[in-house]
Amino acid sequence: MNGAENRLSGSEVRDCVCERRSGGCPAGEFFDGLAVLDKAKLIALFRIAGDHGKFCNPEKFGDLGDGLYEFKSFQIRMPFAYARSERGLILITHGYIKKKDKTSKERIERAWRIYKEDQAQTQLAVVKRAER
Repeated sequence: MNGAENRLSGSEVRDCVCERRSGGCPAGEFFDGLAVLDKAKLIALFRIAGDHGKFCNPEKFGDLGDGLYEFKSFQIRMPFAYARSERGLILITHGYIKKKDKTSKERIERAWRIYKEDQAQTQLAVVKRAER
């Protein structure tokens, strides 16, 4: 998110973006392409997640099922899941503009693919560090 990470931290939960093996960062790239006002609205949601760790407003935080959630700001959506390896770490997979009432199966599958790829890379990095 090109420097935005510092503003996304809270006391209980740290927000992070998933990276692809190819080096791309779908969430960061999406976020960087948003208008300043849209970025500010999402940052406010990230801060709520960081400060409270709980999501009580279904208009701002959606449950996509099976441990996948989303930050919601009008039509803007940014799916996320909790990291398995580190308590309190939220991994934002990507972002998109939602045009239909229900989140498509393809969007959910893409979020899981990005999440799993990021988690596999994290495990590989841990193993490589341990081998040193």
